[in-house]
Amino acid sequence: MRWVVFLLAGLLSNAGLAQSLSQQQLADFAEGTEFRFGVVSNFGKDGVKAKITLSNQSSVALPKGKNDWRIYFHSVRKVADTTVAGLMLVHVQGDLHQLSPTAEFAGLAVKASLEIPYSPSSSMVSYTDFMPRAFIHRPGLQAEVFANTDTEDTRQFVEAFERPEQLLRHNEPDLFPIATAPSRYEANQAVNGIPLDSSEAALRIIPKPQDVKIQRGNVSLNAGWQIRYAGRLTGEAKYLQARLKDALGVELDAQAQHVAASGKVIELQVNAGDAKKNGVPQRAESYHLSITADKILINGSDNAGAFYGLQSLLSLLPAEPAKSYSLPVLTVSDSPRAGWRGMHYDMGRNFHGKDVTLRLIEQMARYKLNKLHLHLTEDEGWRIEIPGLPELTDIGAFRCFDLSEQTCLLTQLGTGPSKTGSGNGYYSTEDFIEILKYAAARHIEVIPEIDMPGHARAAVKAMDARYKKLLAAGKKAQAEQYLLSDPQDTSKYITVQNYTDNSINVCLPSTYAFVDKVMYELQQMYRKAGLKLETFHMGGDEVGAGSWTASPACEALFASESGVAGVADLKPYFVSRVAALSNQRGLALAGWEDGLMYDPNNTFNRAQFNNKRVMANAWDNIWEWGVADRAYRLANAGYEVILSHATHLYFDHPYEAHPEERGYYWAARYTDTAKVFGYMPDNLYANADKTRAGATIENLEALVGRELPRLEKPENILGIQGQVWTETIRTAEQVETMIYPRLIALAERAWHKAEWEGDKPDMVQRQQEWAKFAQALAIKELPRMIAAGVKLHLPPPGAVVQNGTLRANTAFPGLAIEYSVDAGETWKAYEKPVPLTADMVLLRSRSGEMVSRSTGL
Repeated sequence: MRWVVFLLAGLLSNAGLAQSLSQQQLADFAEGTEFRFGVVSNFGKDGVKAKITLSNQSSVALPKGKNDWRIYFHSVRKVADTTVAGLMLVHVQGDLHQLSPTAEFAGLAVKASLEIPYSPSSSMVSYTDFMPRAFIHRPGLQAEVFANTDTEDTRQFVEAFERPEQLLRHNEPDLFPIATAPSRYEANQAVNGIPLDSSEAALRIIPKPQDVKIQRGNVSLNAGWQIRYAGRLTGEAKYLQARLKDALGVELDAQAQHVAASGKVIELQVNAGDAKKNGVPQRAESYHLSITADKILINGSDNAGAFYGLQSLLSLLPAEPAKSYSLPVLTVSDSPRAGWRGMHYDMGRNFHGKDVTLRLIEQMARYKLNKLHLHLTEDEGWRIEIPGLPELTDIGAFRCFDLSEQTCLLTQLGTGPSKTGSGNGYYSTEDFIEILKYAAARHIEVIPEIDMPGHARAAVKAMDARYKKLLAAGKKAQAEQYLLSDPQDTSKYITVQNYTDNSINVCLPSTYAFVDKVMYELQQMYRKAGLKLETFHMGGDEVGAGSWTASPACEALFASESGVAGVADLKPYFVSRVAALSNQRGLALAGWEDGLMYDPNNTFNRAQFNNKRVMANAWDNIWEWGVADRAYRLANAGYEVILSHATHLYFDHPYEAHPEERGYYWAARYTDTAKVFGYMPDNLYANADKTRAGATIENLEALVGRELPRLEKPENILGIQGQVWTETIRTAEQVETMIYPRLIALAERAWHKAEWEGDKPDMVQRQQEWAKFAQALAIKELPRMIAAGVKLHLPPPGAVVQNGTLRANTAFPGLAIEYSVDAGETWKAYEKPVPLTADMVLLRSRSGEMVSRSTGL
């Protein structure tokens, strides 16, 4: 009978093991099971309804009952903790959520499907509202990604958006119609109805100069020309030589001006001769360009001005290389509208690599932008190597599935469970020094941002790991040297991005040791690049309400520090400490607007900061929220303000209201290139066009319900800046298509004040000028970008069928249009209205080898 006992014991043991999935079973299940998200409805009194569907086409069944396997998925819309279909759904941190089986779980058989309804915190009307790389995991085993979610093609794991309740937003009338081929056709009629001249577009310099006089005659630029330059312009001359080599295929002779030229010459000068007589404005960054039969003269008010003059010369060349180019005889006298012409790039959320950054710098330089604001740190990543603190990048620059967060940050934003997943990485010190040099050669200042005290989870967790490692080694004092969190802090809060542990503790002395260490190392990198760090950006925005309310370290501070009586004093206390550290190092301080304010309307007392300059990025101009006047409040209070407004200058928003367009839409339903072009930096309130719901704003003060302050100190408005935030942007191609071509319109407004601007803008004149600008994009600027290896967004065409005839147009007149009547198998060029017999037609725009997404009709 003993063998019967042993056999029974073995069967019972195997039965127990069958309840736990092996590594191979996890892999097979994830490979063969389809994991899909879907929006059920954004409407209804109970809020938004969504679902996850698991379709088990694998050979592995999920056993019924409680078990130790877990499914994890990313959702930027927080999901309330609940139990559904026998699965417990809980929010982990940030966008990470977990499904775990309870005793009531009925299992998931082979060939069966399971639907898991859930309620996200707000509307979801875009494919990119959903994140890839859901995965299944068991303790002690490797996580396995559901194969159909391991892609950037969101249609592979998100159900189609088709019904109004899926396409439109919740709890308010969504007045923005979803873009269709016919609606685009109607919208494009205005720009296509304006008479345009392609030869004029080919000669347009972007950004538009103050004064251009084109004279009779043309000049042939070819290999016979030479370059001569003032000694101080050696770098600019080498840049011009390299760019002309790309264009002409030969390297022009380039020497200092004391070497006489033997023929036709391009001269680079700074304030040569009588500068005023030669048409050079004396303002910084100004230039005069003249093209004659045997001389091209570029005369700058300074080196930057000379550089911008040569960019204007280069902008007259077509994208295609040639042995010679015909240039018009002309004179240009030009000066910038604003001293701050910037671009903000967030690689903290998702890192895209050094090459993207270098391409961004080159394109900024071509369009005379001069400030690159690098958002180097975030909750989801620390992206710059800091000597002496390797944990910041060893742990803080990578996301993976490690609940202890001792080897990486907890996975976020669709990275999935592996360190090799999307968005991981950082700049080495050598990379950053290279970036600094590259930017400086193009007259671009790099402003580093280390975001704190909120948005600092990567730093907090990296320093926690450092603390634990050194403490275990018996090095208590060293462990505490740069600690950013109070181990005894029991404060409860949740941020806009759904983090509960991302605030640096501002009451710890070690926090300021950390800040000073980072400032020091940044300064060293700038010095190694031959530069001086001028500005330290501390971020300061969106600190979780409730931070530090239960911190013993803060209670001790209240008892010992005069002027810090309670939690409400802590944010200004932190900013004052950081300001003092930066001032001691000779640095200006910068921050996001809400980081410099007690509340929505009251700024910190500027006098408490000894820094000569304190700058604020004014971003929150959601008109109906009533805080869009912060830019003026800050300027009037003595802060220097960079207009960074979300409704017009956030390039992480969609190009149009359509589910296939990437990006968030919390500030504006969409922000196309024309909207950026129409931004008026000198007339802030005149930009109030639509509410978030799409209602036309007739009277801003009536909408807000109070008087709006006027700008009393216009000298404190430094200029404007575009922003790209990258929560939904995981790849290099994705980030570039979000930036370009909106960056070109940003540059136009930052450099050139148009005649149509004003408190009551001339909309007819604006439309005419936009049409000319858009044509220049299609004919010249987009091909130049593509030739430089840049990925960009092309607007899908508009189209209608009238009386059996296909009619199509584009938002950028001159952009090629193609159509297909065989579901995209073959494409034909659309040049004029064509008879159409097919039931279905697809259309797309084309520039060179790049095409837009297709649109059906």
